[in-house]
Amino acid sequence: MTDITKDELQSAVLNGYVDQQQNYAAAEFSPQLLNNVNQETVWEHIRYELNNCSSFTFAVAFITVDMLTPLKAVLADLKVHGVYGKILTSDYLYFNQPKVFTELLKIANVEVRIAQQSGFHAKGYLFEHTDQNYQSVIIGSSNLTRAALLQNYEWNMRFTSYAAGAVTNQISSEIAHAWEEAVPLTVQWVTRYEQLFDEKATVAAEKRVSIINEQSAPYEMQAKIIPNKMQQHALQKLQELRQTGEQRGLIISATGTGKTYLGAFDVKQFKPRRFLFVAHREQILQKSRASFRKVLGGNASDYGILSGHHADKKAKYLFATIQTLSKPDNMKYFSPEEFDYILVDEAHRTGSESYRHFLKYFKPKFCLGMTATPERTDDFNIYQLFDYNIAYEIRLQDALNEQMLTPFHYVGLQDYEYQGKLIDDKAVLRHLASAERVDYVLQQLEYYGYSGDKVHGLIFCSRQQEAYELAKIMTNRGHPTVALTDETIKTREKTITMLEKGQIEYIVTVNIFNEGIDIPCLNQIVMLRNTQSSIVFIQQLGRGLRKFAHKEFVTILDFIGNYKNNYLIPMALTGDRSRSKDNARAEISLQPTIGISTINFTEVARQQIYASLQNAKLDSLMEMRKDYYELKNKIGRVPLLRDFEKYGSIDPLVFANNNLLPNYYHFLLKMKENVKLTVYQDKVLYFLTKELLNGMRCHELLLLQELMRHGTVTEACFFKLLRSKNCYLNEDVLGSVDRILGLDFFHVKAGKEFKSVKYGGQR
Repeated sequence: MTDITKDELQSAVLNGYVDQQQNYAAAEFSPQLLNNVNQETVWEHIRYELNNCSSFTFAVAFITVDMLTPLKAVLADLKVHGVYGKILTSDYLYFNQPKVFTELLKIANVEVRIAQQSGFHAKGYLFEHTDQNYQSVIIGSSNLTRAALLQNYEWNMRFTSYAAGAVTNQISSEIAHAWEEAVPLTVQWVTRYEQLFDEKATVAAEKRVSIINEQSAPYEMQAKIIPNKMQQHALQKLQELRQTGEQRGLIISATGTGKTYLGAFDVKQFKPRRFLFVAHREQILQKSRASFRKVLGGNASDYGILSGHHADKKAKYLFATIQTLSKPDNMKYFSPEEFDYILVDEAHRTGSESYRHFLKYFKPKFCLGMTATPERTDDFNIYQLFDYNIAYEIRLQDALNEQMLTPFHYVGLQDYEYQGKLIDDKAVLRHLASAERVDYVLQQLEYYGYSGDKVHGLIFCSRQQEAYELAKIMTNRGHPTVALTDETIKTREKTITMLEKGQIEYIVTVNIFNEGIDIPCLNQIVMLRNTQSSIVFIQQLGRGLRKFAHKEFVTILDFIGNYKNNYLIPMALTGDRSRSKDNARAEISLQPTIGISTINFTEVARQQIYASLQNAKLDSLMEMRKDYYELKNKIGRVPLLRDFEKYGSIDPLVFANNNLLPNYYHFLLKMKENVKLTVYQDKVLYFLTKELLNGMRCHELLLLQELMRHGTVTEACFFKLLRSKNCYLNEDVLGSVDRILGLDFFHVKAGKEFKSVKYGGQR
């Protein structure tokens, strides 16, 4: 935190309580209202204060388990630096679940006591800065719960005061008095509380659980299945697409957002004579058939399966594996116009010969492709196959913001250190699957915990032999674990059932669970491997995001070693595809929230990502070429520079700041595109790119935009435009705009380079 003098603090107080026009140097010390509005959460402020204090005290009546996971990540770093704190909480109304107190006991650098005041309902956070003799306080309406710190509309005042300040002194005295009267949190106290909780809080607890289950239960548990808000939008877009005469469309929908039900809802509104659903695994067909029947109704005989084990070819609603359907005899059994509506699940697989052959043969009135990951690592263009018709797109971050998925708490933490050296890309098996590493991993799994009474975990590792060794050692440590790899794939369903029933705690695997697997009960995802791909990272993270009864959140533990691709992690989590190092650094530093999901990096892990980012070439021509063709495939034409911003791809500033590219035109030439500019046009574009696109103000760009629209712009109209955009305006600024666009400012700086742009009197 910034050092503060007495004069600066007095100025900040005047600004907050007397005159907001009061100028002061230390803006961060001015009193501030915190309310979870405008994507600025109370939690972010608490985390910032924790990371800058010498000690802390929380006085909060209510605490929930779902907020302890991100708190533990911060406190783990503070412990390394010798920062300790106190938490004063209560058993008021028996709101706090017994597990809350059990989890609090795991935090070594926090002392916890239970307040004895009747009706203890305090909500305050006090942060000491003993080196400068001042305190920061956050006090108001927020308990230490996920809803209060991330979601609800709250009123909290944050202010800073010297220790001699009257209000701060009064708060400190109240806390000290309550602390002295409080009783220490012990294992014995928790045991007694559990007994009382069962006796006195059963009715209230059941009511709370029923509310949670009603809100978070999967479709199968709800009495009436209706489209959610995003599905309603998608259904409308599909209707609009067909009304324009289009016969193919693509839905991009994050794992767990209800793609199958969305497809069923659309089939219901389409009312086909016959319908065909195609997937690559029979297990997907079984679950999809059940989901469709819940939406469409009708007799069981209307729904059939075509696979290696079933041949219900005459069913009105047919669910087929591509392997069986693509066999010549099976395909010829159906006429090309047999099905009015065809839905292709996991449509990113349609690049294979069997899929393309089947899609070429059948001629439905409408064909819908559905996928969570349309991005391809080969040259196949899935967008072209579906006529560039993206009917709707629901990305992971959007789904989390809309609370369509179970929220997660991601913790990026340091991997095991062997003889002073972190696990890296070249680590040998004996280090990856050593007893010491497993002990370290189990310590972290225990510390960060999970939602619910029993762990249902999925562990991703790097190698098959590593999976077997980890499963063996973890089982010997009292945590029943089974390894699943390509070699043991036949036992997949049996192993999943064992996990769901609680007969084992973990499944450890390599890559076979990246997609096409639904295990809604998963409440802990563990990543013990390096990140090679943002796509795979999100696929694996997404395994735990399906909603399930009694599951309030998913704990994602990512053990970050000395891997060269660590920089991909924050970008994958936030969906950032800008290739901007500045954006990536901000994501690592600020650790943003996504809806009510949190992203947390411990200090060492954060440094590992910074180091990886420093060495990464995000704007290399090879990487930019990949993103360019992906966007071109998506929109079906040569992208304009503004298309990158519109579709959330490369930040246009990356082109402007690339020293090897004069402008976007030269990038297109390297992409072998048939575009042509005159020498003059090229130089004008060069000037706009290098001097205006990456500028710190928008005055010149706004003026150029108006000139392009109208040819001429009066001074009065320009002033009005600037004011409408809240742009700072005075004579010096206007003079600067004139000199920059007149190129006078660049005569010395750029010499002949910019003078040549003025050739012939043109500006």
